[in-house]
Amino acid sequence: MSDFFIGASPEHIKKERAKAQSLRKSQWWKRKLNEGRCYYCEKSLAPAELTMDHKVPLARGGFSTKANLVTACKSCNSDKQNSLALEWKPEATDESS
Repeated sequence: MSDFFIGASPEHIKKERAKAQSLRKSQWWKRKLNEGRCYYCEKSLAPAELTMDHKVPLARGGFSTKANLVTACKSCNSDKQNSLALEWKPEATDESS
């Protein structure tokens, strides 16, 4: 990740988190979960093992829009933190999907 970035305002983050909470209840998100695949490592997982991730993090000015939200396994989501999807790549694993 870049050593420097200008963070988003607390107001922006609060507003976008509320939008994300609303989208979690939508049929669109339920369908994404049922696809059962991590956007980053492409592993097949049960819906309960997937989390919502912002490709452009809220802390870096991202928005809670369908184009910016993806399903991610907990490991990838934790490792990515506030990196942009383009800046971060999951570690290679020996597991087959």
